[in-house]
Amino acid sequence: MLLQEGLWATLRLSEKFILLLILSAFITLCFGAFFFLPDNSKHKRFDLGLEDVLIPHIDSPKGGKHAAGQWWASAMASLLSPMSKKNATRSERWACECVCVCLRMMKHAWDSYRQYGWGHNELKPLAKKGHSTNIFGNSQMGATIVDALDTLYIMGLHEEFKDGQEWIEQNLDFGVNAEVSVFEVNIRFIGGLLAAYYLSGQEVFKLKAVQLAEKLLPAFNTPTGIPWAMVNLKSGVGRNWGWASAGSSILAEFGTLHMEFVHLTYLTGNPAYYQKVMHIRKLLAKMDRPNGLYPNYLNPRTGRWGQHHTSVGGLGDSFYEYLLKAWLMSDKTDTEARKTYDDAIEAIERHLIRKSNGGLTFIGEWKNGHLERKMGHLTCFAGGMFALGADGSPDDKAGHYLQLGAEIAHTCHESYDRTVLKLGPEAFKFDSGLEAVAVRQNEKYYILRPEVIETYWYMWRFTHDPKYRQWGWEAAQAIDKYCRVSGGFSGVKDVYSSNPTYDDVQQSFFLAETLKYLYLLFSSDNLIPLENWVFNTEAHPLPVLHLAGRQGGSS
Repeated sequence: MLLQEGLWATLRLSEKFILLLILSAFITLCFGAFFFLPDNSKHKRFDLGLEDVLIPHIDSPKGGKHAAGQWWASAMASLLSPMSKKNATRSERWACECVCVCLRMMKHAWDSYRQYGWGHNELKPLAKKGHSTNIFGNSQMGATIVDALDTLYIMGLHEEFKDGQEWIEQNLDFGVNAEVSVFEVNIRFIGGLLAAYYLSGQEVFKLKAVQLAEKLLPAFNTPTGIPWAMVNLKSGVGRNWGWASAGSSILAEFGTLHMEFVHLTYLTGNPAYYQKVMHIRKLLAKMDRPNGLYPNYLNPRTGRWGQHHTSVGGLGDSFYEYLLKAWLMSDKTDTEARKTYDDAIEAIERHLIRKSNGGLTFIGEWKNGHLERKMGHLTCFAGGMFALGADGSPDDKAGHYLQLGAEIAHTCHESYDRTVLKLGPEAFKFDSGLEAVAVRQNEKYYILRPEVIETYWYMWRFTHDPKYRQWGWEAAQAIDKYCRVSGGFSGVKDVYSSNPTYDDVQQSFFLAETLKYLYLLFSSDNLIPLENWVFNTEAHPLPVLHLAGRQGGSS
């Protein structure tokens, strides 16, 4: 050690103090933040209308603002100081450098949006102007601001966080005549606002989340209680996507409301939110499932399945994720959710998971009795899900599911590594001699998606195998090299081209998910520990709810 007893004894008190300050500053910088732990000493009791529930009330993280908030000017200088070099291991120094790169990327993405797209939902980084899509009803609702809030806070970028909070206080209005996606608004806006509230303790975020949730409730006014895909925030009129099978609602959309709606009930005492999502669960439990699989389409008028298409990627993905996370969020008391998850995963393993001729494990899609040997980038989240659900799996299969998560992570890394840009395509095949490679031109794009990095992070947390950090670093470097432009970050249209063209969209989920997962991958496990927090499907952390007087059952 550098500070051996003899040397330490010769130092004056002021010198000791300075050395200790440098040490503590380095440790804080490398590990991102003070611990974000829920304060379980304070509780607030709410009546769900069903039972008495005791939940934690979180004012703010311990320690308040952390040192990483002032990282920009001195991060690398502190990192590379002589004191830092001698006291940190080589891997710690490297991880700290990676953290700094992630922070720099977040600053560039946020500052560009702040300059060119402020108040718009997203940014066109080449055109340097705002961008919106039909999922937000072409209205200026500041989706990037809301989506990025908790990432800013976790990274210690408190001035930027404050700017976002002020915009929300003064400008975020849900009374607009806009038809929005119930699913997207729930995971990005309600999830983002709730996470910002739990992390910062600022009441405005809770109030805005509740205001928005009230605007979404009319979407549930269907004959079955299965919500419409879209709702007009002003009129309350709902409808489904025109392309969905025979007017159906989509499994991943109506099945990805549970976490946020349960938290809304816990925070407000209004049982309506909880009842809406539990009604969906009960309805699904009564339905026959072909081969134990959940089709992606369900008609909200008739209550019948639409086209028999099952996917763990787009259209299905987060339904399974939220079954597992409902159990985790309930402090593992929601055994009904866990059993439903386990049964679903067993059917998925039996019918959808295969090994390619080259030995790659992949998750195919079931279409009308036929397995399509194709896997989407969205499906790559499942590696992390299997790892997250390993503990508590039936028949002592924890090791099996952790290994399955590792195999999916490896396959998805191969989909990145087999491209020119080292960025993964939107979908990739496993037939005709091609493996983990996109075939169609319209599947070769990368739109700053987070799912592969998400799985790397979960696998790192559960195994601490250094390859996951290395793979994440490869992805971060590729994003910074090929997706960074002067006005932010853009998706690319062909990951197999050495001269890619841009799609000119900086997705809000790039700031909410991709950069957050990268930052957490290189930070300490004590930053947002998984025993205290559960991430919604947009990577917004919500606290585990410690329930009182419960004997299992549904949360």
